[in-house]
Amino acid sequence: MHEIEYVFYLAPDETDRLRVIIRKDKGEILEFVVQYETMILEEWRPVVRYDTAHGFAHRDVIRANGEVVKQPLFFETHNLALTFATLDLKMNWRQYKEGLQKELTT
Repeated sequence: MHEIEYVFYLAPDETDRLRVIIRKDKGEILEFVVQYETMILEEWRPVVRYDTAHGFAHRDVIRANGEVVKQPLFFETHNLALTFATLDLKMNWRQYKEGLQKELTT
């Protein structure tokens, strides 16, 4: 089994990032975590996480109050789910951040 771990910054000011952990064997993704995090009050805060914990691929949306909303993903392989997760977070992180900011101000 091979493990890859890295952080990818989404904005030039380095206040938004993806934290990625992938475990694979012979090109097949066995487990993964792709988590979008934003810097709020000088602390990294998770906003949306895709992972394979609990035995299935899913998205966790982390609310301002700490509540986690779990949404299953229906892909045939973890490879497809990982691709979807990475593309979704790279394309939509600003909307996820705006949603969290609205929750924090209401």
